[in-house]
Amino acid sequence: MNERLEALLEKREKFASLIQDPELVKNQNKYRDTMKEFSQLDEVYIANNEVVDLSSQLSDAKALLQGERDPEMRELAKEEVRGLESRLRETQERLKFLLIPRDPMDEKNIIMEIRAGAGGDEAALFAADLFRMYSRFAETKGWKFEVMSSNETELGGIKEIIFSVNGNNVYENLRYESGVHRVQRVPETENSGRIHTSTVTVAVLPEADETEINIKPEDLRIDVMRAGGPGGQCVNTTDSAVRIIHLPTGITVHCQDEKSQIKNKAKAMRILRARIYDAEVEKSAAKRAAARKNQVGSGDRSERIRTYNFPQNRITDHRINLTLYKLDMVIQGEVMELFDALKMSAREEMLHATAS
Repeated sequence: MNERLEALLEKREKFASLIQDPELVKNQNKYRDTMKEFSQLDEVYIANNEVVDLSSQLSDAKALLQGERDPEMRELAKEEVRGLESRLRETQERLKFLLIPRDPMDEKNIIMEIRAGAGGDEAALFAADLFRMYSRFAETKGWKFEVMSSNETELGGIKEIIFSVNGNNVYENLRYESGVHRVQRVPETENSGRIHTSTVTVAVLPEADETEINIKPEDLRIDVMRAGGPGGQCVNTTDSAVRIIHLPTGITVHCQDEKSQIKNKAKAMRILRARIYDAEVEKSAAKRAAARKNQVGSGDRSERIRTYNFPQNRITDHRINLTLYKLDMVIQGEVMELFDALKMSAREEMLHATAS
């Protein structure tokens, strides 16, 4: 860890000089990437400085404690030592996590798919709640949010919705949302007050660009048709809906939200590319984790990851045994505490893996 710390601090010094170069600003893409990397290196620099400063303060406080004879002053000195020791431990832990090599996937944009599972109309209504939760969270982060395909019910629920999220470190924050989300609540249509249990499945796919996934035209079957709405009625008089089948994998994507066939095809290709890329990522991850699963879950779509209990205002993430009694706030998009806990758990597992 010390060698890595020294290497990162050296790199940070080089970047500190580099960002002062007027020539760098002329290339906006390179400037943006350089500033992003400098910001990450600066986090390590700041945390290390805090560790050095707190260590010095702690050493001075211990020296004062050793020489102090007045009982009242000794008690104050002991309290200061305990406080400094606590702050030093926390900062050292934060520095350890910052030294863990970042997953390059963390910076990727994503395509998220939400589908109603067991529970009929109530599952579709909860799918709509989850969609609003993620969209509100995206707004607070300043991320760009685009619906690519949706299938709504007459009651305002969502059978299926596919949308993209673009911004800084999107995948890092949302990657652990893949899996089965279970809701327990009394539906508005339930007169007896009986609690129903329904499920919704979420898939988070890192978005791939054309250079990462090469799709051959001959591997595609593209069908065009008229778009349909709720109940099966036709909502378009032209053949604007597009269905693309990737023949080697059998992956099928259908898009009809746009009135333009060209736009629907472009969205369908983005979704297809993300699904193929995700399948390849999962295959590689399965090989790496053959002997050991990640603490925060395998990302398996069938894994029940979380329960939302509305009567008790309780949300429980089963992978890290975390329970919060603030479901009303979480469902409104205040999910950072939950996401931070998941990221922390994953980092602890990674730290443990690198140490063993």
